[in-house]
Amino acid sequence: MWDVSISEEFTRFTYLTDQYPQSSITIALLLVTVAATYWFWASENESAHSYQTPGTTLIQCYCPANGKPLGVVNPASPAAIDRAIAKAQEAQIEWAKTSFAQRRQVMQTLLKHILENQSSISTAACLDSGKTRIDSSFGEILVTVEKLRWTILHGEKALRSERRPTNLLMCYKANEVRWEPLGVVAACVSWNYPFHNLMGPIISAIFAGNGIIVKGSESTAWSSAYFINIVRSALQVCGHSPALVQSIICWPSVAPHLTSHPGISHITFIGSRNVAHAVTTSAAKSLTPVCVELGGKDAAIILDDVVDIDKVASILLRGVFQSAGQNCIGIERIVACQGIYQQLLQILEPRIKSLRLGSTVDGDEVDVGAMISSNNFDRLEQLISDAINKGARCLVGGQRHIHPHYPQGHYFAPTLLVDVTPDMAIAQEETFAPICTVMEARDVDDAIRIANSTKYGLGASVFGRSQRDLEKVVEASKTGMVSVNDFAVYYAVQLPFGGVKGSGKASPYVHLNPSREMTANVHARLWTIRRRRRPPLPLQHKSGLSRSVPPTDQHGNPQAARLPHHQR
Repeated sequence: MWDVSISEEFTRFTYLTDQYPQSSITIALLLVTVAATYWFWASENESAHSYQTPGTTLIQCYCPANGKPLGVVNPASPAAIDRAIAKAQEAQIEWAKTSFAQRRQVMQTLLKHILENQSSISTAACLDSGKTRIDSSFGEILVTVEKLRWTILHGEKALRSERRPTNLLMCYKANEVRWEPLGVVAACVSWNYPFHNLMGPIISAIFAGNGIIVKGSESTAWSSAYFINIVRSALQVCGHSPALVQSIICWPSVAPHLTSHPGISHITFIGSRNVAHAVTTSAAKSLTPVCVELGGKDAAIILDDVVDIDKVASILLRGVFQSAGQNCIGIERIVACQGIYQQLLQILEPRIKSLRLGSTVDGDEVDVGAMISSNNFDRLEQLISDAINKGARCLVGGQRHIHPHYPQGHYFAPTLLVDVTPDMAIAQEETFAPICTVMEARDVDDAIRIANSTKYGLGASVFGRSQRDLEKVVEASKTGMVSVNDFAVYYAVQLPFGGVKGSGKASPYVHLNPSREMTANVHARLWTIRRRRRPPLPLQHKSGLSRSVPPTDQHGNPQAARLPHHQR
């Protein structure tokens, strides 16, 4: 069994790092990779369709692209969650005392390992989620590497103490804001990016001095063990307790024990609106603050004066079909103005027809991978059918796809649905699927109205030439983020990430920088400024009235009142 194999490998790892400390980083991370190869190819040529093994509580893991089992994971119980939190709390006490230089060493170790072992990491993500190799490279490796790079270069500056202005009443005081660790935080992450969604909260949490409990999805439980041990090994070879980072996989019925636990200082949740309601309700029992990043119905607005529609179409295809449409900031609606609408359809239709479905882990040359599950297929087909009945046209796809080589895989045909209007359900509900929905707008104002017509407000894109019209769309978009003449580029450069309306509520510090989003606490403290000399004492005049003698210099000459140094 793969769990025995990894236990054996990490026993060897502990011995080797004790014997050869100078090469411990290389040895440890190589052993993580060796252990991963056991997991990758330990499966039988069987099919699996349920996450729960019959007659047990075990989680059956399988590859969505071909249906082959990957192994089983024993889900955590409430007692196991308690133990994990206790271990992280104990480790965090010492970790909070580390310097930023020590934390950067851990980040640099992680970065080096990811770059050198990106093929193995990508394979694990593809096996567990069904995505293509290119989707894994972009959505798992590249963005995680950039987050690490940003944290290494700018993390200390973002968390450095700040001086704040004072007022006349407190002019003899200096004000300072300190960013301090919260303790142990938790992150409940979604399955669509099993590596990146797991690593992102860990990077921010531990750099800010916290411990963290990460609850992954049971849909991608198999790869979580591999990914979490990469982090734990990096901590250990750098001389820190690996218990600082804990991974929890559990069934939904057990999750409230984590989200309501008094030992958790903050929760980050990535997932659906329905589950977010349950998480926030549970967290309210212990008054734990929650940052939620939910779904989206992102629109890409195409203006009439777009410069190169052929190039724009390529960007749109990436935005729609990346990770088989299972992308929270993916393009769910294309809103094209009248002057460019028909030309765009003529470009999109043949390209979408030519998209190839398949399993990248089986050596196929594919453009679109599998979906995580077939549970949503009935709803998707109903949404498409409803739109057609109301006047939309389905030019490509529109239904589930039975792959001739992988009949147990979860594939939905790449779909092109045009002439969609805001009153159709598919224009309002998040599909999270490889469906290209195209809507026509009369002009810029109508495009803005259509784009803002949903309950979501995560991201948006706009393509065009007129600076005035581009600025108009950006200013009027009721979303958390907007890309101009590109798709989702704000994510690649570590700009603040979050939405409005039904797409979630960002942290109150998200506008400052990503590191503060969930991991640091604000303690405002007043520090007294010591004066150079005592203030003058009141003297008695002949008239009996008291007065204050103005300050004098060292020669006894009157001197103007001086402000504290930080106010000059």
